[in-house]
Amino acid sequence: MTAVVVLLVVVAAALITGTVLRARAGKVRAVAAAPAPGPGPLLAAVGVGTGSAPVVLHFSADWCGPCAAVRRIVAQVVADLAATGDGLPAPRDLELDIDENPQLARELGVLSLPTTFLFDAAGTERYRVSGVPAAADLRAALVPLRTPWAPIRRDVG
Repeated sequence: MTAVVVLLVVVAAALITGTVLRARAGKVRAVAAAPAPGPGPLLAAVGVGTGSAPVVLHFSADWCGPCAAVRRIVAQVVADLAATGDGLPAPRDLELDIDENPQLARELGVLSLPTTFLFDAAGTERYRVSGVPAAADLRAALVPLRTPWAPIRRDVG
């Protein structure tokens, strides 16, 4: 009888953990204010904060299946925003292989793939997505970052 109770407790804990993790996957989350605005040397070396446009940085790997979906979604959203003709800078799409950039991944706290970061033009991290983002959520987070004084939206995702 004790074994049955232990089994039920373990199954319940696994279901709760899985539900929580699934609810968080792919959500665009605003990042708390960084202690020092602007990119660090590793981010600047890959081109974050060196232009006048926001940057969508996503880590991927050849062996990562969901990374292909992120690649398509980011490319679609960036192309849509570039085609608006509103005179605002189009976001830059920057994809890095985690196996080739382990130091930067460690610095940014990448724990799983795919992980996507949204930086404003100054190179300050504004949003983070673990998993595959919805195109509408990504677009809603990027639109205000294209303006010179971009506020952080807390209602995205």
